[in-house]
Amino acid sequence: MLGIDIGGSNLKGAVVDMQTGQFMTERFKIRTPNPASTAAVAEAVHQIVKHFNWTGPFGCGVPAIVRKGVTLSAANIDESFINADVQTLFSATCSLPAEVLNDADAAGMAEFHFGDAHKPDDMVIMLTLGTGIGSALFSNGHLIRNSELGHLKFGGSIAEKYCSDGARKKLELDWAEYGRRLNEYLLHIELLFSPDLILLGGGGSKHFDKYAKEIKLKFAEVRPAKLLNDAGIIGAAYYAFEKHRKH
Repeated sequence: MLGIDIGGSNLKGAVVDMQTGQFMTERFKIRTPNPASTAAVAEAVHQIVKHFNWTGPFGCGVPAIVRKGVTLSAANIDESFINADVQTLFSATCSLPAEVLNDADAAGMAEFHFGDAHKPDDMVIMLTLGTGIGSALFSNGHLIRNSELGHLKFGGSIAEKYCSDGARKKLELDWAEYGRRLNEYLLHIELLFSPDLILLGGGGSKHFDKYAKEIKLKFAEVRPAKLLNDAGIIGAAYYAFEKHRKH
């Protein structure tokens, strides 16, 4: 199944084996259009579909609240995504059935089915540290969709402007300072949700060893997601696979 992860900086896609969660192709990446309007992003999605000569259903993770294929917010993408039926748009542009969900929910879904989040009796939170911060919550094995914990009021603004990987780059933070900021936010998450496990995904997860010593929570375990920055692609593919398997 083809999965596409639409981010604030790049769109990434790959064909994924639904038995193992492993890539069956090399990952293909293109820059997110600027401005990232719905039409421009739809055309970028089409480029990825054509690159793989894909001819079936495919999944897309989008940095937005998604309900029934409609994006209700626009985090790190163009405001034209607000209240846009992107599932219909992507399907029409590619002449193929598209399935759209929140990008962090996609990443969490991948970790739950193929990675480290499969703890059916626990509260597990996955945070994707990229241009912004996405989140996926699992309680007793069930995904609570569209949680958007990167938009919690924090640090004088919202969390993703304080300690996302994008904020680290923009503010030119060294790894120690970044780790301290991230730890403040994780302590807040721990206070609000009492999770058993917090998984860190997205681009910022690749460098966990550089700031790990700054992460000191009271009881929650924190570790990088097993699938790292590939989780969004894998989860988008899995979501489309499950939707069409049921039909």
